[in-house]
Amino acid sequence: MTGICEIYLHLPEVSSLKGKRKIIKGLKDRIRHRFNVSIAELDAHDKWQKAVIGIACINKDRVSIEQVLNHIVGFIESIPDVLLTDYFIDIIR
Repeated sequence: MTGICEIYLHLPEVSSLKGKRKIIKGLKDRIRHRFNVSIAELDAHDKWQKAVIGIACINKDRVSIEQVLNHIVGFIESIPDVLLTDYFIDIIR
């Protein structure tokens, strides 16, 4: 099974694309290493204070996938410089 999570972020303290890239790169690296998932920036590449990231997780059972993706959402919500505005989780068989 494959789990996909699309996450919409607001970066209120960012004032340039360079600042955004620094925050998003660090966030992606931390998530990738901590949770062993695939992650990429999907949209809003030219917006300073917005970002959309996608995360993919593969496992043999649905519960494990949901737990990992929900832990990632919680991890992002705990980061003070990043506001999670919305997210969607989908499990594909």
